Amino acid sequence: MAHTYHELKGKNIGDLREIAKEITHEAVQGYTQLNKEHLLLAICKALNIPVHEHHEVVGIDKAALKAKVRALKKERDAAIEAGDRAKLEAVRRNIHGLNRQIRKHMV
Repeated sequence: MAHTYHELKGKNIGDLREIAKEITHEAVQGYTQLNKEHLLLAICKALNIPVHEHHEVVGIDKAALKAKVRALKKERDAAIEAGDRAKLEAVRRNIHGLNRQIRKHMV
């Protein structure tokens, strides 16, 4: 049965020990003595489950938005040098909006 990290993390220590009982891997040796955090990592290592899942951006062109953010950061630095607070605030809001748009499209 295929497991995910988040699914395993939601299980209690008893369920994790039942899963570990069926695994013959050196990472889970002594599973009865491990606490939940260590047992969870050992099971993930034994089953080759990635501990950190990467998010994917769907529905937008992330590269184009990141290019806009880089350009806006140059404008932001110029506004700081010039002391133009109105321009600085506008540029910061634009950067914030683009970053929120990227985060909203993460899956």
